[in-house]
Amino acid sequence: MNEKIILVDENDKEIGEKEKQQTHIDGNLHRCFSIQIFNSNGEQLLQKRANHKYHSGGLWTNACCGHPRPGEDTKIAAKRRLKEELGIDCELHEKTIFAYRAEFSNRLTENEIDHLFTGFTDKNPILNPEEAEEYKWISKEELKEDIESHPENYTIWFQIITQKTL
Repeated sequence: MNEKIILVDENDKEIGEKEKQQTHIDGNLHRCFSIQIFNSNGEQLLQKRANHKYHSGGLWTNACCGHPRPGEDTKIAAKRRLKEELGIDCELHEKTIFAYRAEFSNRLTENEIDHLFTGFTDKNPILNPEEAEEYKWISKEELKEDIESHPENYTIWFQIITQKTL
């Protein structure tokens, strides 16, 4: 399937749509979302991206991330992907929006306006193996220490998110 995603300007205003893979090849600015999930122990849910992902495979990251489809509300898209990737259905709240750009060794580029959502559940995820190979719940302190000691084990956007939220 040639999935299309939303191209945006620096103010997150829609300016078009483009096929997902080509967007990442060309480095076009586009809309995405990231989701942080917490439990009643104050721990955050992390997923280890499937090794075969188009970039950042095998790295730890936030619970879920993705791209809204053209014509799809970003929060609705976030809820859809959370269910598809982790089998979790919970209320989400938009926390912040930030921009970042990262180039990867496979010549793909993430150039994104990222909408960060947070949610709460005490249920363990049901992993979609196409998306994630492991999960863990981690305390804020342990996460901060591990990212500082081993940043190479985490996705670039998750490192940005933790800088903004820890």
